[in-house]
Amino acid sequence: MSNIKYDELMQPIIAFLGCETPKAWLDEALNNLPLLMQDHANCEKKAAGTAMNLMFRYSFFADLQIKLAQLVREEMLHYEQVLELMAKRGQEWKAVSAGRYAGVLRKEIRTYEPEALIDVLVIGAFVEARSCERFYALAPFVDEELGRYYRYLLKSESRHFEDYLALATEIAKTSKMKNPEEDIQQRIDCIREIEKNLILSEDDTFRFHSGIPVQVA
Repeated sequence: MSNIKYDELMQPIIAFLGCETPKAWLDEALNNLPLLMQDHANCEKKAAGTAMNLMFRYSFFADLQIKLAQLVREEMLHYEQVLELMAKRGQEWKAVSAGRYAGVLRKEIRTYEPEALIDVLVIGAFVEARSCERFYALAPFVDEELGRYYRYLLKSESRHFEDYLALATEIAKTSKMKNPEEDIQQRIDCIREIEKNLILSEDDTFRFHSGIPVQVA
């Protein structure tokens, strides 16, 4: 896939997100590739676990089951691939604590249904979109092997973001909400602002989805 096609693929993702990754985060990432790869592996595993939990919790939504089953398979494949890359580079798997990103977003989930599920799906779309944007931003600056892998991930990650939004819309419509499209757009606008602030504010813990690294004097 040419750079032009990568750019075209990213256009809806950049439009969906509230901002692009700051240069300060990219600089920190390039200086901490082993930590970045470890947290990336964790993110893939967590994404698969989240999708699996949704499958069990909302087993009565047939379309949700199919899409999430596909997502679980892909996320676990990516997890295995990152672990293989780490092993190839002589990097051992280590436990890494979670950053603030997902926890802050989860605080926005409403406590009643189907709104809670819709919020989970909208947040999932932002997580996948941000992952995709970061792979795109990193690819030109990392080594050839890792850059090629990050570009490979762009297609599936971009589809995940769209799948989550499509599922949120379908759930809202089938649940007979009063104004489903308006509700989803309001939630997208709300989550976008919070996600943007997480990316553009200082963050004392460097992770794959962290904000601007705090500079230690």
